Amino acid sequence: MSKTFTCNKPFKLESGAVLNGFHLAYTTHGKLNADKSNVVWIFHALTANSDPAEWWGGLVGNDKFFDPKKYFIVCVNMPGSCYGSINAFDINPATNNSWYHAFPWFTTRDMVRTYRHLKNHLGISKIHIGIGGSMGGQQLLEWSIEEPELFQYIIPIATNAFHSAWGVAFNASQRFAIENDATWKEHHVDAGLEGMKTARSIALLSYRSYDTYKLTQKITSDNLNSRERSSESYQQYQGEKLAKRFNAFSYYFLSKGMDNHNVGRGRESTVKALEQIKAKALVIGISSDLLFPPTEQEFIAAHVPYAEFREIHSPYGHDGFLLEYEQIEEAIKTFLYNKVEEEALVTV
Repeated sequence: MSKTFTCNKPFKLESGAVLNGFHLAYTTHGKLNADKSNVVWIFHALTANSDPAEWWGGLVGNDKFFDPKKYFIVCVNMPGSCYGSINAFDINPATNNSWYHAFPWFTTRDMVRTYRHLKNHLGISKIHIGIGGSMGGQQLLEWSIEEPELFQYIIPIATNAFHSAWGVAFNASQRFAIENDATWKEHHVDAGLEGMKTARSIALLSYRSYDTYKLTQKITSDNLNSRERSSESYQQYQGEKLAKRFNAFSYYFLSKGMDNHNVGRGRESTVKALEQIKAKALVIGISSDLLFPPTEQEFIAAHVPYAEFREIHSPYGHDGFLLEYEQIEEAIKTFLYNKVEEEALVTV
């Protein structure tokens, strides 16, 4: 079950908007050890919640790699999301009504600046491992630059240092779908929901790959009038599935936050920003990722001082960071083992 952290201090966003405070939903597994050296901070992607045991069960849970018997695992729901953190349905104190379309959306940098307050509340001064994929990886990089001494190891997966023109184009097309829903301008929780279903269908084309659909969505009928072609029904199903657990406002504003991700903003350059990271980094890419191609992770690894790059071979596209947990686990084990060996040699 998630918990709620509330900060009642004024909080200024990169946009210049000032909030009277904010709240964050977060989930923890395990306990902080005596010397506070066992923290694993997991960052979730666009539409996930704060419990990685639910959406990354291959890596998080009892007897899994990130085992709560060994680690104190923390995951926070992104501001703007609908899983308990501050979002568009909360009350705007200026109007005493829900924010809806006026919600002051958060950049990835704004997000990690809220997490710093939670980190202090939890008594955390050092994070042993930070890990996240996609938009979660974007936040991890931001925080590693904001507080270079905080993380011992970071593992950004299928992510980038700045969101590409290609990625922005995909997100913009999804927002167009929401904006063209006739209900989008209305003030109620289901506004834009049909548009979001279409947006999700667009998104899936960037999350998967040609080979993904070839493997999993085979044509089942030669009937010219049939709607039984599995890839078509699959696209529709995924939109309906998301609509049961998410809303168009969160989808819309989180995608804007992703689009404005750029670790180089206000820091001279992207390269200069990455060079500030002091954590030892394993940067993982997915071979078939169309949305965050491996070249983006290679760029990160080339400019973070203590980084190495590992490519995971998968037919599942960007979603490989959620599905290929066995390969990811093997890569992390090898990386951590080698780093421990290197550190032992240094201290001899």
